[in-house]
Amino acid sequence: MKKIGILFGQENSFPPALIERINSKKITSITAEAVFIDKVIQAEPTGYTVIIDRISQDVPFYRSYLKNAALCGTAVINNPFWWSADEKFFNSALAEKIGVKAPKTVLFPSKHRPDNTSEASFSNLALPLNYEAIFDYVGFPAFFKPFSGGGWKNVYKVYNRNDFFDVYNETGQLVMMLQENIDFESYFRCYYVGGRVHIMPYEPRNEFHERYLQNAKTDKALLKKVETVVRKLNEHLGYDFNTVEIAVKDGELYPIDFCNPAPDADEFSVGKENFEWIVENAAQYAIERAQQQKAGQTNLTWGKFVTGSVETFKTLQTIEEKSTPKPKLVPKKSITKTKASKSKPTAKSSLLDKLSEKQKKIITGLKKGEKDDLKIINGIGPAIEKKLNGLGIMTIKQISMFDKGMIAKVVEAIEYFPDRIKRDDWVGQAKKMSKRK
Repeated sequence: MKKIGILFGQENSFPPALIERINSKKITSITAEAVFIDKVIQAEPTGYTVIIDRISQDVPFYRSYLKNAALCGTAVINNPFWWSADEKFFNSALAEKIGVKAPKTVLFPSKHRPDNTSEASFSNLALPLNYEAIFDYVGFPAFFKPFSGGGWKNVYKVYNRNDFFDVYNETGQLVMMLQENIDFESYFRCYYVGGRVHIMPYEPRNEFHERYLQNAKTDKALLKKVETVVRKLNEHLGYDFNTVEIAVKDGELYPIDFCNPAPDADEFSVGKENFEWIVENAAQYAIERAQQQKAGQTNLTWGKFVTGSVETFKTLQTIEEKSTPKPKLVPKKSITKTKASKSKPTAKSSLLDKLSEKQKKIITGLKKGEKDDLKIINGIGPAIEKKLNGLGIMTIKQISMFDKGMIAKVVEAIEYFPDRIKRDDWVGQAKKMSKRK
């Protein structure tokens, strides 16, 4: 039996609803429950295939427990190693590097020295800082807030240099950042769950329980831009479960806050309709991760920032190896012939063997280089897209041509839980998208 565990704190609505939803699907050999911890022994498995983390940002003990679990093969949502390394100032810098416009942001050292440090510890720091250049760059009004953390704790809006210095004197040992104020026309809070995006019109200036705007009119072209930015940020950061807040000014999108790996999912605040989307998609994603989990291996998600760095290192290593002269080998007088090993059939060839001639043409009739972003179909995340591509399914048009028999064969090939393609209506979505092209 594969167990999905929910690790949470003071939440009352989301965790029990998620547990109930997963179990209500009655997926063979998968069950969900609240995580139970009675001991934490190094390198000892937890018994959970998947753990959804909703509390370790506040409890260091849990963060270490999750890292140990991940080492033993548990798929932890979100990756506890990356979450430990990430913070909001880095997020803002990364956004700029990947071509996403971000508010102007500057980092500040803590006003009071950290414990066990002295003036000598900061000998590389030019004090006073070049405040005039900083203020000219960011402008006023601006937001002064911790470089990490969340929940709008210790966040100040400062209107001039005097405000800034008054507030800075109150921040103690907090490392802070000053961020440009975006006087927005519209604002969105967007859920990202395993490649699925849900966009919620939002007004952060309202009272907490009135921030989610249930009946706001939205422009479809703008929503498409918002979805693209949300995907891009999370794919580079590597979060499975996150929210991204986006301000819109003069047609420009500014991601304000996108380091929220345990975001608000309370039914009272997000509203019934949003709550239903979050619960359903979190349940589906947790089940997917449980089905994909491989025992004895690490089952974590890493973003393009990390994987790209690893690939760059491998490339440099390969170049170095090629440039290093290799010793000449003395040829042997006789070479023993070995039997050629039979190549293992690919996922694509295995699927083709099971299809009718008409169904085969859907895959084999693809033009060279044809490829769509399949993730724009609701229900297809990065992992499923990769599996579909491995089967030779690259385009929206191909999915629009699926019949019942092919759906059954594809479900079997990607090891996906039954009825998902039908329930999310991949074919119907694909047909509509094909007509718009």
